[in-house]
Amino acid sequence: MEAIFAIWQRDITKFFRDKARLFGSFSMPILFLLIFGGGMSGSMESMMAGTMGGGAAGADFDYVEFVFPGIVAMTLLMTSIFSALSIIEDKDFGYMKEILVSPISRVSIAVGKMLGAATVATVQGLLLFLLIPLLGLTYDFVSLIQVIPFMFLLACALSGLGLLFASVIRSTQGFQMIVQILVMPMIFLSGALFPINNMPTWMDVIVKINPVTYGVDVMKKIMVDVDSLSPEVIDAMGLNLSIFGRQITIFEEILFIIIFAIVLVLLATVSFKRANA
Repeated sequence: MEAIFAIWQRDITKFFRDKARLFGSFSMPILFLLIFGGGMSGSMESMMAGTMGGGAAGADFDYVEFVFPGIVAMTLLMTSIFSALSIIEDKDFGYMKEILVSPISRVSIAVGKMLGAATVATVQGLLLFLLIPLLGLTYDFVSLIQVIPFMFLLACALSGLGLLFASVIRSTQGFQMIVQILVMPMIFLSGALFPINNMPTWMDVIVKINPVTYGVDVMKKIMVDVDSLSPEVIDAMGLNLSIFGRQITIFEEILFIIIFAIVLVLLATVSFKRANA
C-alpha cells in the first residue's frame, strides 16, 4: 500500500506542477463547450423542438444542460488515457527502470499508476463544475456530490485502458497516434455531444459496446432531473438507452462500468507485468 500511495502521489504532484499540461487539458473541454454549448445550442434546440413537434416539450430541451455531463465524461476519458503516457516517458528517462529493480511488485506499480491517472482525471472533471454558474445551469448540489464517486470509477476504468496500451506500446508517438484514433470515435459514439438515437445498425452496435456510452448516460441521469422531463424530451436526449428492446437501468450501467474497470485493471497489470518482466 505504501508503494501504491507513493506512485499515486507522484503522478498527482507531477500533474499540478506541469502548468502547461494543466492548462492544456482544461482548455480543450472549454473549447468544446464554447463550440457545442454556445455555437450549436440554438440550431440543436431548434432541431430537437422540430423532432418533438414543438410546443412545451420542445421548449423544455436545453442543449447546454444535455451536453455538459458529456463534456465532463469526455474530459475523464482524455485525461485518464493520456495520463498513461507518463509510463512511456518514465521508461525513456530511466525512472521506471529504477522502480522495477526495487522490491515493489509490478501489480502495485500498475495500480498506483491507475489511481494516479483516475485522480487527476476526476480533479479535471471537478474543475469544470466551476463553469456551471457561468453557463446558467441549475444542477442540484446533491446530484453533483453523488456523481463524483462515479466519475472516479469511470476514470479508473478508462485509465486501465490507457495503462494497457502504454504497457505494449514503446514510443510516445505511437501511443499518441493509437489513442487519438481510439478516443475520438469513443467520444462521438457515446452520446456525449449529441443524441445517439436512430443510428444505423452497425454503428448502434459500436455505441452499445462503448463503455463511455454508459458512463455518459449515468452522468446525465444523475445530474439532470429526469423525473421533471417529459417522455418526448427524455427520448430526444437519448436517456432511454436500451439493448435488444430492453431499457437499461442505471444500476446495470454502473455494474457494467465496475466489471469493465476490474477486467481492464487485471489485463493492464498482467500486460504490464509481462512487458516489464
